[in-house]
Amino acid sequence: MIDSGLILFIAATFLLAGFVKGVIGLGLPTIAVGILGVVMAPAQAAALLVVPNLVTNGWQLATGPGLRRCVARLWPMLAGICGGTWLGAGLIERQKDGSATLWLGIALVLYALVGLKAAKLRVPAGFEGWLGPLVGVATGIATAATGVFVLPAVPYLQALGLDKDELVQALGLSFLVSTLALAIGLLQAGALDPRVALQSGLALLPALAGMAAGTAIRARISARAFRLCFFAGLLALGGYLVLRAAG
Repeated sequence: MIDSGLILFIAATFLLAGFVKGVIGLGLPTIAVGILGVVMAPAQAAALLVVPNLVTNGWQLATGPGLRRCVARLWPMLAGICGGTWLGAGLIERQKDGSATLWLGIALVLYALVGLKAAKLRVPAGFEGWLGPLVGVATGIATAATGVFVLPAVPYLQALGLDKDELVQALGLSFLVSTLALAIGLLQAGALDPRVALQSGLALLPALAGMAAGTAIRARISARAFRLCFFAGLLALGGYLVLRAAG
């Protein structure tokens, strides 16, 4: 049995993580794995995230402007994510010293600082065919090691020149595929079973409540304000990961 204090802690974690995801389109696994890591193993936290990740990213994907076009453009990266995640299967259970999380946090901080200084990264159209799969594989390996799937997929997607709603939809698609690939790895490792799946389903409720509130706020802000929130959110997430891994 999970005690009531832990239940409240988990619910508050998913409420906060869902809210951040609703505003900037990402952050649910980063925040939840980081905070839940205080009371449980990374693999256990990642397993608890499976249902909230699948549903919130499915929602994010379905409410975007052009799903078919998004899939047609990003499928090479998505295939790479699957390959990289399965290639690195089991890494999250073997991570004892937090080094992967530390480097992930440092990379997020650096990327956010570059973005806040208004430096615009751009991927030439002719590069997407070969760069997308490489980014996908690297993202998959990082996912397998940390349970967090933001790098290097997020900078890559942001560099494609998508508008606010297109970027949020592309992030949802990327994260949905990453979650499915990670879930398969967790099932094979024995970290995801029916009991954990039920607990993960219960965590969905506060995650959806937080995401609904965050999405309402995103609908009312300008593209410039969204960009500021996006990079400031990445900076905060990266800083948190660094502090947690270093501590």
